[in-house]
Amino acid sequence: MEPLGDDALGESREFRAMEDLFRLVASHVALLLEAMVVLTVAIGSLEALWRIFTAFLVHRADDWNRRAVWLRFAGWILISLEFALGADIVRTAIAPSWDDVGKLGAIAVIRTFLGFFLGKDLETVEGEGKRGAESTEAAS
Repeated sequence: MEPLGDDALGESREFRAMEDLFRLVASHVALLLEAMVVLTVAIGSLEALWRIFTAFLVHRADDWNRRAVWLRFAGWILISLEFALGADIVRTAIAPSWDDVGKLGAIAVIRTFLGFFLGKDLETVEGEGKRGAESTEAAS
């Protein structure tokens, strides 16, 4: 086996330094995306609680619209799922092991299905709301 020359060692060190820098940047980006997940869930939760609280104060307890609160909160959850998936992808982007790829695949499938079905529910509920509003307008 031939000893490595200065050029090979220098390139190897440069490559490792660049890879370490890329890992550091990716780690910070993933952390930022995870912070966005927490922030979107917190904002959505606070908004939902505020809507429920004001509905009980302003209206009768049985006169508030749970569906409207759920729709708004579900939108926030969908956005947070997208940020979470992005963070997972960024975390495994640099030299992942097969274990990391498997975990990412499982997480991606679960989050994609959650997002898909939640999105379908939102479309269904919004479609029912539009049809109800159209039939009310047609009746008047």
